[in-house]
Amino acid sequence: MSEPIIPIVDLNDVASNDPLARLRASAALCEAFGTYGLVHVTGHRVDQAALRPFYDAFRSFVARPIEKKTECLRAGDWYQRGWTPPNTETAVVAGGQPDFKECYFASPAPRDPSNAAQYPELYPENVWPEPAVSGFKERYLALGSGLHDAGVQLLIAAARALDLPEDTFASIIEGGAHVTRVLDYLPLTAGQVESRVLWGEEHTDFNLLTLLPGGQFYNPEGQPAPRPDDHSGLYVRTRATDEHPRGRRVRGAVPDGCLVAQVGQQLEILTGGRFLATPHEITAPGVPGWSRLSSAHFVHSAPNAVLFPLGPFQNDATIAAYAPPVLAGTYSIKTLVDIGLAPKSALEKLGYRHYDRLDALKSAER
Repeated sequence: MSEPIIPIVDLNDVASNDPLARLRASAALCEAFGTYGLVHVTGHRVDQAALRPFYDAFRSFVARPIEKKTECLRAGDWYQRGWTPPNTETAVVAGGQPDFKECYFASPAPRDPSNAAQYPELYPENVWPEPAVSGFKERYLALGSGLHDAGVQLLIAAARALDLPEDTFASIIEGGAHVTRVLDYLPLTAGQVESRVLWGEEHTDFNLLTLLPGGQFYNPEGQPAPRPDDHSGLYVRTRATDEHPRGRRVRGAVPDGCLVAQVGQQLEILTGGRFLATPHEITAPGVPGWSRLSSAHFVHSAPNAVLFPLGPFQNDATIAAYAPPVLAGTYSIKTLVDIGLAPKSALEKLGYRHYDRLDALKSAER
């Protein structure tokens, strides 16, 4: 059986006033997001030639002594800014195996002051290494901004494809806790390769849309190199069908010059499952000693947006599948606890926290 071909959407078609071009973009998105939860994107404005120097700058940070990297660690902000050490984040269905990676988080978007007051851990200030890594901050913010702009265009196209007002999803993300992450997937030992350890266990992203600009492999000598085999990289699981009840495992081989955009859980919920949150995993090479740098931009719904199927997608089945409605900020807090970035005590934010006030008043009467 031939390998499925993931569709490509051209953002020039999205921006065009030509109805045929827009229809072409809509058809590509419906097929891609409906079957794969993923689309390849061309016609974007992201400077992919700038990725190599950006990754080189991040490698300079990663090479610093751990005590220097720890200065950028913000566990109290649930690792939503700064450095995340290896063995910190765990995919929800990974069986307790942390991902083999270290990361850095920053936001290219201005902080929404109202949302930051309500959800401080989702909207912390950016933190940058000291002494500064040459070009790191500037390239980081430029990449995140470019990916976010592409994401907004795709969300406009997604609304059109579903016959919704074109600002439906774009308006939902206004003031969202958008964040860009750069990742260093760590070299595996021969024993880890033998036991088929994954760089990233299969999971779905919990945000609205994820943008990926491409990565870079490094050989055991630490030099940039092409991928060492045909098995390493991104793999996705397609929607289940009668013919393939567990879905099909498809390699996300990206055409030259394209970005990747993945559907997150929030977009799946809002569309009542019309668009599929992408189950995906990151496989390591079949030889030890190789590492890989990559980056991702996560577009989020505004924290007080309600996550529930939009009116056109509500029926008995979708209501049963996605009820009850929940605020996006609540959803984010719960998920960050699930994946090990926020402490379990963060869940106390989700209920009434003033029962102790009554206890104190009662005690004062005694």
